Amino acid sequence: MLEMKPWYQSKTVWGALIAIAAPLLDRAGLELGGPEQAEVAEAMTTLAGTVGGLLALYGRLTATKGVGG
Repeated sequence: MLEMKPWYQSKTVWGALIAIAAPLLDRAGLELGGPEQAEVAEAMTTLAGTVGGLLALYGRLTATKGVGG
């Protein structure tokens, strides 16, 4: 595992967060079964990647200084 990625692009991290939240949601009256948890994790990973890309694009377009070494 040589390539690194941000935590929010990890399906494992989202899966763990959802697994932690599922019992709490169940306690609140919202049942989230196994298949639903996987779907939510996939959706959150996609959403996080999209938001990250949009923020990067926005940052570059609104930057007042160039990038250089």
